[in-house]
Amino acid sequence: MEGMSKGRIIVLVALTGILIATGVWMIAILNQTSGVEIGKHGWIALGLGTFFSFVIGCGLMFLMFLSSRNGHDEAADPFRKRPPSN
Repeated sequence: MEGMSKGRIIVLVALTGILIATGVWMIAILNQTSGVEIGKHGWIALGLGTFFSFVIGCGLMFLMFLSSRNGHDEAADPFRKRPPSN
């Protein structure tokens, strides 16, 4: 890990720990709810929720890139360092 500062290593270790803890928690929840069945309406709700979350996420990312391309971000941040104009 040459070139990595102590701060980066600490953040990397912390994020890895959070990822492992989340995985352990997920497996524990799945084991506790193994006998529960989801009905037809539950699957429909799960599918629609996933689909619309994905659509909203893609739409917001599109708007972010569109805003960046049109220069709206520069006008909104007065503290950003700008290259000197000729």
